[in-house]
Amino acid sequence: MPNDRKIFHGRLLKLYSRSIRLPNGFVAGFEIIKHPGAALVIPFMDRDTVIMLRQLRPVIGRYLYELPAGTRSVGESARRCALREIIEETGFLAGSLTRVGTIYPVPGYSTEKIDIFSARSLRRAAVRPEQDEILECIPMGRATVRRMFKSGMIVDAKTICALSFIGWLN
Repeated sequence: MPNDRKIFHGRLLKLYSRSIRLPNGFVAGFEIIKHPGAALVIPFMDRDTVIMLRQLRPVIGRYLYELPAGTRSVGESARRCALREIIEETGFLAGSLTRVGTIYPVPGYSTEKIDIFSARSLRRAAVRPEQDEILECIPMGRATVRRMFKSGMIVDAKTICALSFIGWLN
């Protein structure tokens, strides 16, 4: 937007400030993180088993249970990103990929949009892990996922949203 003032331009994120006139006439200042978007994949091994990740998140200093996800590259579609991420993070190719939803995880300060896909008919592929990712793939059944969520072991917001889309947290 023309009135954006660049504050920071990093490898992944860009931070801007912007004044926006609200419908009530008040002019509010916002700090906005411009994000290229992301894709999340729910990899189904069978009808009642998905591949979860136990992934180190250095920013918060702990491991989280998550579904595979990643940031879109420049010009990359959400679908292509999902296909790339499932191989990189699980070592599986998706035979079929279906969009199940979209979320805006932090719309108060970021443009990030995450497209959520389910992947089925998985086939082994060569694992190509990223050097900056420390993760372990763990097949989990629906009952285990629900129990872990209810006990506070699954706290990643995008994963919780994706599991809600497929009805696993009811």
